[in-house]
Amino acid sequence: MANVLITGATGLVGGHLLRMLVQQPEIARITAATRRPLTTIPAEVHNPHDPQLTDALAQVDDPVDIVFCCLGTTRREAGSKEAFVHADYTLVVDTALTGQRLGAQHMLVVSAMGANAHSPFFYNRVKGEMEEALIAQQWPRLSIARPSMLLGDREVRRTNESLLAPLFAFLPGNWKAIEARDVARALLKEALSPQKEGVNIITSAKLREIAASQA
Repeated sequence: MANVLITGATGLVGGHLLRMLVQQPEIARITAATRRPLTTIPAEVHNPHDPQLTDALAQVDDPVDIVFCCLGTTRREAGSKEAFVHADYTLVVDTALTGQRLGAQHMLVVSAMGANAHSPFFYNRVKGEMEEALIAQQWPRLSIARPSMLLGDREVRRTNESLLAPLFAFLPGNWKAIEARDVARALLKEALSPQKEGVNIITSAKLREIAASQA
């Protein structure tokens, strides 16, 4: 039986993952730290929330085995480069540090295809720097998911995704768009699979493969 901490549960991938976690008999306790309260909170879920997610994380004091971080936005949604870095780097690192403080041994994070700390593209560079920061924390087990364009119904539609999704749906390999629920399904499978120590980077094609094996 595992105790879980999840951030990003109000988002596209995180919402699917939270619903899956609630249904898992292997999960004993779920803490979903959010910036805004969950609209529906199952009895199994503890939901500390605060507009400053770091304050919500500071409230968590129960032991944790597994940490999921599904935080992610875009520069346009964030409103500035600084706000994007805060959401996609700082809060992700804060989630990981909270997990370590509570004794977690496995961190799973949603990054992005193309993440590279040396990329000339701002989005990819921040994602890569986030990955490097988590690797530097020396987790016993760190799983980094790098999905392609996510498909699914968001509360607020992203214009670029709406325009590009039809194209990405037909691209091959890692470029092919992926359903958010498949990313969530693959993360859950990875979390509950036998221990694989060290860093495991899961490509978008591999995420689809794992999800298909669970269908």
